[in-house]
Amino acid sequence: MLQQAFCNETTFIFTFELFSRCSYPERLTVSAFILRWLGGTTTNHSHNLGTLLWIVLLFNAMGCIQSIRCKPKSFRESIIVLEVNSSIDSTPTSIDESSSVVLRYRTPHFRASARVLVPPVAGKETWTVGWIQACNHMEFYNKYGTKGMSSWELPDLRDGKIQAISDSDGVNYPWYGNTTETCTIVGPTKKATKFTVSMNDNFYPSVTWGVPVSDSNLPQLSSIRRDQSFTTWLVAINQATAETLVLQTIRWRMQLHIEVDPDKPLGQRATLREPVAQEQPHVLGKNEPIPPNAMVKPNANDAQVLMWRPKTGDPIVVIPPKY
Repeated sequence: MLQQAFCNETTFIFTFELFSRCSYPERLTVSAFILRWLGGTTTNHSHNLGTLLWIVLLFNAMGCIQSIRCKPKSFRESIIVLEVNSSIDSTPTSIDESSSVVLRYRTPHFRASARVLVPPVAGKETWTVGWIQACNHMEFYNKYGTKGMSSWELPDLRDGKIQAISDSDGVNYPWYGNTTETCTIVGPTKKATKFTVSMNDNFYPSVTWGVPVSDSNLPQLSSIRRDQSFTTWLVAINQATAETLVLQTIRWRMQLHIEVDPDKPLGQRATLREPVAQEQPHVLGKNEPIPPNAMVKPNANDAQVLMWRPKTGDPIVVIPPKY
């Protein structure tokens, strides 16, 4: 009866738990005790042999479990995003007519921040965690009445040759910036590392009152329209292997419409139209991959071209790309 009780499910679980709390030498002692006990209470050698096999298998299984428990997790498995916040300021676009040469405007800021926890890094690895941003779509038109319009364009994006273009600061590719935007962890580390990475973005351009290809500064600007979409990724990159982990994906859009009456006095010409308040960013539930062009040169600022597109006649390149 004792042997039967030993083999039932409850006793098996108890023995398994006992083994899980024992060191290897202690497991050997427990195994020997069980075999002596079984040997002294039964003459069924086949039963003893089966029990011995059971103990050996359990012993080995517990060894494997202990090995798995002790094996350090990889960076990919251990990094944790504790919190992600993203928003566009509720303040409307401000318009500045203080200059007789250009109209200036400043849009509200897009902001993103993330709190990240990295448990101790066992190996000699260097990882940078931070924000990467790319422009997916751009329409930026400045109309000058019946004369035509100027437009900032990204030719490869406009023509569908690429899905997105880097919006890096132009120095720290592929990162959006290298101050609050990134954090670098150099392993091995003994303690967990907790940090916050943050970024912000907005538009603050100048638009000439007069036609950009004319020598005259006669005010003819009649409207400004802008519609741009971006994808922003929270990313970890291994500096040695270039292994890239996408931790979070955010999509956001900025729209702008300013109506201008060039016949009015300076300071009274421009009026902000809808949308005054911007649509808030979307933190995606499923991450999106980073397109190759979002990781390399050129960035959007260096690739953009200012075109003059008259009502009649051929388009003119006013400002060529910088790359």
